[in-house]
Amino acid sequence: MKVSRRKFVIGTSIVGSGLIIGFSLSSKAPVPHTREGSFQPNAFLQITSENEVILQLNRYEMGQGVYSSIPVLIGEELDYEPASITTEFAGVYADFAVRGTQLTGGSTSIATAWEPVREAGATARAMLIKAGAQQWEISERDCTTSNGMVDNKITGEQLSYGELASAAANLTVPSDITLKNPEDYQWIGRELPRHDAKIKSDGTAVFGVDVQLPGLKTAVIVRPPHFGGSVKNYDASQSNNSSGVIKVLPIHSGIAVVAETYWQAQKAAKLLTIEWDKGPLAGLDSDKILNEQKRALLGGEKSSFREEGDIGQAWGQAAKIIEAEYFSPYTHHSPMEPQNCTALIDGDNCEIWAPNQGPDLVRSIVAHFTGIAQEKISVNTTFMGGSFGRRGYMDFAGEVAAIAQQMPTTPIKLIWSREDDMQHDFYRPSSYHGTKGALDIDGNILAWQHDIVTASIIEGFAPEIMSTVLPAWIPSETARGIGKTLGGWFAGNIPINREGMEIAYKTPNLMLNSIYHDPGIPIGFWRSVGHSHNAFVTESFVDELAHAANADPVKFRLRHLKDHPRHTDVLRLATEKANWNDAPEGIYQGVAVHESFLSFAAMVIEVSIKNNNYEINRVVAAVDCGRAVNPDIIRSQVESAIIYGLGAATKAAVLIEDGAVVQSNFHDLPVLRMSECPLMEVYIVDSEESPTGIGEISLPPVAPALANAIFKATGQRLREMPLRLS
Repeated sequence: MKVSRRKFVIGTSIVGSGLIIGFSLSSKAPVPHTREGSFQPNAFLQITSENEVILQLNRYEMGQGVYSSIPVLIGEELDYEPASITTEFAGVYADFAVRGTQLTGGSTSIATAWEPVREAGATARAMLIKAGAQQWEISERDCTTSNGMVDNKITGEQLSYGELASAAANLTVPSDITLKNPEDYQWIGRELPRHDAKIKSDGTAVFGVDVQLPGLKTAVIVRPPHFGGSVKNYDASQSNNSSGVIKVLPIHSGIAVVAETYWQAQKAAKLLTIEWDKGPLAGLDSDKILNEQKRALLGGEKSSFREEGDIGQAWGQAAKIIEAEYFSPYTHHSPMEPQNCTALIDGDNCEIWAPNQGPDLVRSIVAHFTGIAQEKISVNTTFMGGSFGRRGYMDFAGEVAAIAQQMPTTPIKLIWSREDDMQHDFYRPSSYHGTKGALDIDGNILAWQHDIVTASIIEGFAPEIMSTVLPAWIPSETARGIGKTLGGWFAGNIPINREGMEIAYKTPNLMLNSIYHDPGIPIGFWRSVGHSHNAFVTESFVDELAHAANADPVKFRLRHLKDHPRHTDVLRLATEKANWNDAPEGIYQGVAVHESFLSFAAMVIEVSIKNNNYEINRVVAAVDCGRAVNPDIIRSQVESAIIYGLGAATKAAVLIEDGAVVQSNFHDLPVLRMSECPLMEVYIVDSEESPTGIGEISLPPVAPALANAIFKATGQRLREMPLRLS
């Protein structure tokens, strides 16, 4: 594959003896984490004279495997063992951004890295070969590379990349580079061990909660229990006298307690006397929200975002019409590591250490709450103990910065409790759905209508994004104001929440509508976002249509997917491996297939009935995410999505009472336990397409496949999550 210089520009120069290679020359600021003595590049890749190869990783590791997969991409083209690459999380820098931000999410990491990261490795390799050829005074055609060495094919001599770094840095960037042919791959496509497995096992990996600094103090915050609530007054006299307490202070989100240790801070926090203003959501509860959603479905203003054919006429021509309503509740993130962040403010400089999905968003949030210029804020991203979308919201960074600003030169680590994490989340939106379908006389889908009632994720997130993507010289309040304006526009369009409503099934008449309804509960991106609830509806409802047509659910789907070969391939693979329609006695199967994030997943779930309840016995999944960079990581992500999806589909939903979350910890808002995990089989479609997403794509089919299996077993059509038999 030829890549032109126009697509990929490299900045090179010499300061000391390092070769540093980056993606463009659009920024003149120093690249964060550049080795001392190196020049100021716009760089992802550094090669030092000490023979160290360093990758600045601009996608952040929260368990999905990018810390292992992306080094494979650069190592492949560089001819350098990926496991030997020093990988560091990139700091905030313009050229590390993808589509304007450094936010890791949307299952985009490998897809967005696939070409540019390989190009970086290939360009470095070409320059090193040229440097070697010049030193030996031979043609570049007489040189090759092998695991960090440039080889002289004539004499057999070798020069390491470190020995050639200085000379290579003086060379002109080649106008064209050639990427490897797939048949020459050494590492792409292999099941390689994860680079972070050892350090996560022996405790040397640094997560946010592990950050330690000289003189560090720990903070906790007591926040209003009611969404939109505030502090009316408080008495901290007992807390101030508690052991280890250094300071009690109000900030924008509540009352902060700073102490020598976490448990001292927690103990003192319990001694606070606070009178709360419940705010605008006082009296709101889950039943009221659901009733309002039902009313909105019947009489709310509809925004049609896709319409084909004449659906009104189709209802009159139908041989059979089926209508159903579905409900998806608020759902929590609950990453293993609760939110935390460390800040040190000294004068007009601020340094942050945080497990986060976007260090540039962290920087803009900190700037907003402190008034410190963004260029004076440095962000160090740590490993994350899970995220699922939650660490794309940087409220915890704004909180610790607000505390640290009142305690200058003292490093402050803010730690949320599990209760904080559950009761102050940005939840998956609650949504209510109306569906209506028509079959013709031959049992084919004649018409399909899907109406969704929900709030807008983007409406709340737009101010944070705009404070990040707009130039730093624009005042924070101005940027956030622009974001609020745009967010208001998005509220009526709801582009994120309706994703997954688009169906691949052939129908001549189609109508998809969104109805905006926002009760005020904070909502956010949750693993697979809109697909997580919309696939539950579409794949459950197509099953209803199949049964109404007296058709096998798999054959019915295949008949309507003739123009979609990738859907068909995963559906066939999953059902063949699951022995569809040939399950053992007492085992009942349900199926679902869905496209999300440019990838495809099909799932067969098997259940049995015991003591008037269902038991999940086996899950068979097939995925097509393009070329597999590391099949083992793909399988682990699919298994993770299955477990996370089963938890959301079967466990308690987040309940609201008096404008606050009822539950507080895993005893009343549980996740799936190891003992509850079914047997899982994962199959990967062999593909030569460019890689696409994997972290989220296997979650959407989980709930509908389970609901369809339960229907097969019991005859009960469960249209509301969590899925519980009556």
